[in-house]
Amino acid sequence: MAEAAMTRFPVPDVEDLPEDLRERIEAETERSGFTPNVFLAYGYRPSHFRAFFDYYDALTEHTELAREEIEMIVVATSAENDCLYCVVAHGALLRIYADAPRLADQVATNYRTADVPDEHVAMLDFAVKLTNEPEAVDESDFEELQEHGFSKRAIWDIGSVAAFFNLSNRMAHLADMRPNEEFYELGRESDAST
Repeated sequence: MAEAAMTRFPVPDVEDLPEDLRERIEAETERSGFTPNVFLAYGYRPSHFRAFFDYYDALTEHTELAREEIEMIVVATSAENDCLYCVVAHGALLRIYADAPRLADQVATNYRTADVPDEHVAMLDFAVKLTNEPEAVDESDFEELQEHGFSKRAIWDIGSVAAFFNLSNRMAHLADMRPNEEFYELGRESDAST
């Protein structure tokens, strides 16, 4: 039996949700082959579901960052916040988008020693600083990122992803969202030639 999407609030039945939420969930289920629990959990508050996924879409579709960079930020930020759901779910996405079966584990454990280039370490340093010490972010952080080739718009996007997933991590803790079993296995196989 599958684990509940969350344990602290009732998980709604998809058929009881408003039509737009049902359509979004059905599309995601068809695309993924399963329904990610975050969709079911946010269905508890339909207006929050809409706002959450609209902003998520904006962060992933209208960005200066590559999708694997977004997922690195999510995994590093979520690891800092001890968010099991987001580390597992977005670790799977990182493995898939980076085509690197070990990368998510490395980033979640210690991104500073992960198999990533210096510009990504700088990007993750910034995201983690914004997570842990937002008041300490200053011009030197911007200069560091710009020296590594990030534009002002990209820096905005790095900060936006980190900030959004700080919210997401806290909501996952609040609701006790549980990762789908499928996420643990996604993207684990690699091409034998790599």
